[in-house]
Amino acid sequence: MAVVKRTSDNVLLDTALKNFYAATEEMGLEDGLVEILSRSERKTCVSIPVEMDDGTIKVFDGFRVAHSSAVGPAKGGVRFHPEVCLDECEALAFMMTWKCSLAGIPYGGGKGGVCCNPLEISPKEKERICRTFAARIEPVVGAWTDVPAPDVNTGGQEMVWFMDTISKMRGRLEPAIFTGKPIPLWGSKGRNAATGLGVATCAIELMNALGKPVKGATVAVQGFGNVGTFAALTMIDAGAKVVAISDITGTYYCKDGLDINKAFDHVSNHPKKLLEGFEQPGLEKRDLAALVTTECDILLPCALEGAINGKNADEVKAKYIVEGANGPITPDADAVLDGKGILVVPDFLANSGGVIGSYFEWCQDLGGFFWTQEDYNNRLLRIMKDNFKTVWDYSQSKNVKMRRAAFMAAIQRVADAVKMRGVFM
Repeated sequence: MAVVKRTSDNVLLDTALKNFYAATEEMGLEDGLVEILSRSERKTCVSIPVEMDDGTIKVFDGFRVAHSSAVGPAKGGVRFHPEVCLDECEALAFMMTWKCSLAGIPYGGGKGGVCCNPLEISPKEKERICRTFAARIEPVVGAWTDVPAPDVNTGGQEMVWFMDTISKMRGRLEPAIFTGKPIPLWGSKGRNAATGLGVATCAIELMNALGKPVKGATVAVQGFGNVGTFAALTMIDAGAKVVAISDITGTYYCKDGLDINKAFDHVSNHPKKLLEGFEQPGLEKRDLAALVTTECDILLPCALEGAINGKNADEVKAKYIVEGANGPITPDADAVLDGKGILVVPDFLANSGGVIGSYFEWCQDLGGFFWTQEDYNNRLLRIMKDNFKTVWDYSQSKNVKMRRAAFMAAIQRVADAVKMRGVFM
């Protein structure tokens, strides 16, 4: 019997499913495995009642999805955003499975979040949301079942609240349940920069594989948060010229190159961690949407999903795109970019530095032994370079795009694990 393909009204989930089905068809993967891997093992929805600072009660919606445990515990971030929903979390968990598989680390995919607007809640309200959310998902998370991490609008402090809440509920310290924690509280040196460092490393490896110089190459970075910041810093260290960066306040462009260190300092000292008010000689302020159409050699979309879509893909002027965000290019945009000859390094290869870094922290927490930042970065760079080479060589030998090559290699590893373990799991 032929596989009944899932579809979704959610763009991100529909994109993930279409990419998955296309890869499995080309692989000739048996129908039973396609059915298993196209669905999530567990989807959890919780309500989060919180007393606000004014004494009123507000109830937020929270979600946690574990897509696959075939290879190991689920792994993936928790985001706080007004558009968080169950389908989005499932899509991101789905993609995390392939990301972890491709990275060769012992995890499946997980993802979660809370539907809220972080700009409209106080620090104390955010703490109450975090602790109640942690208490509600406590039955489904653990060091060997599901290991959350930071994502959009969450960071080290939120992970501490999560860890502390569940540790108190269980009556013992549980440092390995959550990664992305501050260094003094079982965190890992190097973790903050890991995703951005990995994205930039893939960009550099791409230029090397093509025989193109990195020095002097022009770069545009969409999203100047954690990922985009460290990707930009790594690119300028390699000799590239970052000509455009952006956040919710707009696009900041300078044809002679932006002072990324100055921009980093500005954001670090801004009360809302934004580029708003950033200035330098030759700076041109543009609309937010202008970033993805900036003329450059390398475009690094490091913001939210669907940034490059059917409406703007034809206006993209970059020669190469390295996906720092999850799902920043929709399938219809992918086809347009392919027609324009724009080479794309897919998200779950390019931005896997974060989950690899989380894996390092998890290992250190389980063992109670911590590495130096030099050890951390050396291990990370070795894995990222090896993974890039694996996908690049596969794409060249099979004459397929890098996204398809990455999917095929990642899906095969998980499918093999399912077959070895059996259907009852």
